[in-house]
Amino acid sequence: MIRTLLIDDESLARDIVKHYLSDFPDIEVVAECSDGFEGIKAIAQHKPDFIFLDIQMPKINGFEMLELVEQPPAVIFTTAFDEYAIKAFEVNAVDYLLKPIERARFDQAMQKIPGRLGGMDPLSAQQLLDAAALSPAQHNRVVVKKNGVIKIIAVSDIHYLEADDDYVKLSTGEGVFQKNKTMSFFERTLDPGMFIRIHRSYMINLSQVTRIELKEKDSYIVLLKSDIWLPVSKTGYIKLKAALGM
Repeated sequence: MIRTLLIDDESLARDIVKHYLSDFPDIEVVAECSDGFEGIKAIAQHKPDFIFLDIQMPKINGFEMLELVEQPPAVIFTTAFDEYAIKAFEVNAVDYLLKPIERARFDQAMQKIPGRLGGMDPLSAQQLLDAAALSPAQHNRVVVKKNGVIKIIAVSDIHYLEADDDYVKLSTGEGVFQKNKTMSFFERTLDPGMFIRIHRSYMINLSQVTRIELKEKDSYIVLLKSDIWLPVSKTGYIKLKAALGM
């Protein structure tokens, strides 16, 4: 049997998929989930061969859920989507189904399943999430996991970001959180009117700046409201001055 999960906050949408799946006796629905939190737990518990995944869901959306799954299974998206998501779907998903799902289109997607089982390889999964992250809808928050707890951080609550090997540390008023992304990724996706990369290893929230001081010749440091001093490179100083209108 091929095992699948249905992850969608709309019970009617799940019922339609189950109805269509009744004509595929080799497919077993091992669980249904109404949000991304349930989806993460169910994937860990049941280890499905593939999943049907909605994007717009409460709490965390489908893309954010996939970010928190260590080894994402193969995915058929069942959702409305934007131009950025389309690119991601076409390259890395098994298929995508636009709601309301038509029977013929569903059957077409199911024909692709045998060749795509075994989950997404890490590169494909990362390409999908990076492409999806370019969508404006993804720019207002960052979802992280710390000590098994999922945390949703509004980007406005981030004081600064720091490169840390394969991760980026997000410093907030509630503590420091790690995200498995690069500084270049955040430089592309965060609002340049709000965040400036001041150094190879640091990016700051402009609203946190209180002082800029000359440390030595052509070398500056910046003080944030959280009483943290950070180094500013020569290039970073030029960008910082321009952003602050100095």
